[in-house]
Amino acid sequence: MRKSLIAVAAMLLLAGCGGSSSTSFPTVGAARTYEIVNFEPSAPARAGKPTKVSFVIRQPSGKPLTSFKRGPGPHTGVHLIYVRRDLAALVHRHPPIAADGTISDTITFPQPGPYRLVVDAYPDTTGPQRNFQLFHPIQVAGEYKPVTLPPTQKSVVVDGYRFTMKKVPSLHAIQAGLIDFDVTDPKGKPARFTPYYGALAHAIFFRKGTLDYFHTHVCSAGAAGCTSTLGATRVTGSSAAPGRLSVGVLVPVDGTWRLFLQTRVGGHILTAPFTLTVRP
Repeated sequence: MRKSLIAVAAMLLLAGCGGSSSTSFPTVGAARTYEIVNFEPSAPARAGKPTKVSFVIRQPSGKPLTSFKRGPGPHTGVHLIYVRRDLAALVHRHPPIAADGTISDTITFPQPGPYRLVVDAYPDTTGPQRNFQLFHPIQVAGEYKPVTLPPTQKSVVVDGYRFTMKKVPSLHAIQAGLIDFDVTDPKGKPARFTPYYGALAHAIFFRKGTLDYFHTHVCSAGAAGCTSTLGATRVTGSSAAPGRLSVGVLVPVDGTWRLFLQTRVGGHILTAPFTLTVRP
């Protein structure tokens, strides 16, 4: 993923170099990349009310992207992740894709303010590039009151379910790591996870301020198609017993990061946020 972004940046830099010269050179057009087109809504959304979001991904060829990876694992289709600028709210979706490439989703934003939509796409192509990300801003009308991220906490309770880090980890940029969590239900018993978008849990990471992003998955022991990569570095999360999650961590730069740990228990989607410090 990182190599592909660097390559695109290099092409854009070369295409942007120009100026008057006495030497005759052929004209070089701007490099074409994947991009979001026909995006809706065009006006600010409203918190607490359903909003339809739709768009098409245009390929470098100019044609809409209509073919995406399919299968039982999490690295398929398109993940849509909506995050508020202050990391106070997150919504994760995996919507259907129409035959003409139109991606449609209906979302109720929980709070007003500026949001960033991350489109994490897995095209059905061959070659080293397994997926790519595109981004689009969304404004949700109303007074925006940014909140300060809390310090690192070992335990978070969501809807009566307790997520506990067994040990606060020492994390470093571009280095794979694992964080072990215990998850218990309101009665204190180990939670029983059920598949959610192809995984037993999703670990979604955003960096404070810049909103850099990464996404890893937790699958049952021995499951295929669960490994996340950053360049040549790989990490795989796993769950070998009820209430136990071994979450893979792999982020591109140091700083303060917010982990949104998502899983489904008893038909309920739970999102447990944790603040993490990542060192160089």
